[in-house]
Amino acid sequence: MAINTSSTLSLDKFKILSNSTLKLIACLSMASDHLAKFYFYRFPWANMVWFTIAGKSVSLTQLMLLFGRFAFPIFVFLLVVGFEKTRNRKKYGISLLVLALLSEIPFDLMLRHQLSFLRQNVVFTLFFGYLAMCALEYFRGKPVMRLLSVLLLFLACRFLRVDFGTVGFCFILIMYGLRNQKAIQSVVGASIMPMKLMVFLSFMVMYMYNGERGFIKTKFWKYFFYAFYPVHMLIIYLLSLI
Repeated sequence: MAINTSSTLSLDKFKILSNSTLKLIACLSMASDHLAKFYFYRFPWANMVWFTIAGKSVSLTQLMLLFGRFAFPIFVFLLVVGFEKTRNRKKYGISLLVLALLSEIPFDLMLRHQLSFLRQNVVFTLFFGYLAMCALEYFRGKPVMRLLSVLLLFLACRFLRVDFGTVGFCFILIMYGLRNQKAIQSVVGASIMPMKLMVFLSFMVMYMYNGERGFIKTKFWKYFFYAFYPVHMLIIYLLSLI
């Protein structure tokens, strides 16, 4: 009996999210997480029971925190995509480092209301993960150098106490190493992260990526997404002063 292939389920039809859309989702998720942690938690109305999910009552703040778990995995996914597609890896890495440095003061102000070196923002985590991917490519065929490079970057993450820590760094390596094995990637990646279910759900969003750039075709949108991270943290800090 012949099988009607046109009627079979194709995963391709679910690939409807462009690079731009994924970045927008990640930015909204990140803003939701930060607003909940550093601003809305202080308001009684935000901590009242608003929703029931899987039989469990959650407040607006809790719901925002749940949505906030989508941000880091999606940003890491886009980092791996960017690493593979960029025409200039050196320029890409420098852009990450500059963004990390520019974001540190807003990050400190939002987190502690003062300048501090006790913890570094998440772009440093992405930057060290990016360097690890570069090292793995550069030292292809040289396992000792690969291991040494990754170990040094792992220790740098631990010493500098970057956001998401060494777990976040390992997550980047998993996303890169298993980039062609989606099922294993989602299970292993989610298993090492906090709030595993939400991280696993974020993989469903990532796998809807269609490989297209989307609306990021002008310098405005390019710089908008770069500026969003430090600017939104500065806004949250200013709001907290009111």
